[in-house]
Amino acid sequence: MAGGNERSMKALKEVWRRAENSLCADCGKPDPDWASSTLGVFICLSCSGIHRNIPSISKVKSLKMDHWDDAQVQFLAKHGNAVTKATYEAHIPIYYYQPTYNDCQVLREQWIRAKYERKEFTEPGKQLPYSDGVKEGILWKRGRDNGQFLPRKFLLSEREGCLKYFTKQDAKEPKINVKIDVINATFQPVKIGNPNGLQITYLKDNKTRNIFVYHESGKEVVDWFNAIRSVQFHYLKVAFPIASDNEIKNRLTRNFLKEGYMEKTGPKQREAFKKRWFTLDHRRLMYFKDPLDAFAKGEVFVGSRENGYSVQKGLPSGTQGNFSWHYGLTIVTPDREYLFTCETETDQLDWITAFTSVINQAMTPQEYASKCLDPISFLS
Repeated sequence: MAGGNERSMKALKEVWRRAENSLCADCGKPDPDWASSTLGVFICLSCSGIHRNIPSISKVKSLKMDHWDDAQVQFLAKHGNAVTKATYEAHIPIYYYQPTYNDCQVLREQWIRAKYERKEFTEPGKQLPYSDGVKEGILWKRGRDNGQFLPRKFLLSEREGCLKYFTKQDAKEPKINVKIDVINATFQPVKIGNPNGLQITYLKDNKTRNIFVYHESGKEVVDWFNAIRSVQFHYLKVAFPIASDNEIKNRLTRNFLKEGYMEKTGPKQREAFKKRWFTLDHRRLMYFKDPLDAFAKGEVFVGSRENGYSVQKGLPSGTQGNFSWHYGLTIVTPDREYLFTCETETDQLDWITAFTSVINQAMTPQEYASKCLDPISFLS
């Protein structure tokens, strides 16, 4: 009996060590130490918890702590991540967002359910709830002035190339009508205070406007997210006919590079530093009095190193403004220096890393045009 266990464990380790199984099959996290005995995939602890919620589809076991019999090991050996992915991920639309281990729970859960439970990607040309170019439904939207979430009708149209929302179900005219190419969408469960919270941003008069929404159904809010990406993709395919699919995919919705509180001072650098919420959305650094503000109080364009932009640790000597946080950083631009302080050294280093990643990238022609249209503003 002991010999059989040793033989099974040795065979299990051999399958586990295959290169194809070195990353979680669902989120890509390195060194997965769980597996599904019914699907044949190697997964991380976090994804195993999601699999456990669909027991009719997937039965998970620890590769380190649980017993695996010969038949189960042989099943893993026959399948593994590569074979299983070839079945369940055979026909993923290029615009569909495939989450990683850094993404929120609702995205990862709906990705796993879409693959194994609903089998959305096993057949070519399958009609999906986010793929037909139009989506209409109710989302709970946060009021700009009162902060209450109220049900609002939203309409997404590929034919019109826009997203609309209406304050009343029977309203003829929308409250907003936003072109699809200026929209971004990113999940913000912590900031919004709802596990299905989605932040939709768009440009109006070249300034950023925020809308915060959620839906009780995780599937519905993720379908909205991928519907936005689908409509964006097809719109951009027409607008940029010679661009490759991957180039267009890279222009779809994006996560913010970093968000969090810092202190800032005004242009004269002698005023008291004020605590503000900052969002770095690629080359746009925006700040808000409150994380859920609809409009930014100010924006800074962050260009490239070759155009005279840099980030420096600490504040210039002789800085006169009063500040309560002591981990400073300075953004240097061709026009002026912007001074910030962070609460901890970890925050300081994380912000410096985020700014450096942007500054080290060459600017695109579109970013040059954006800078010309959007003169640097940094309001007190």
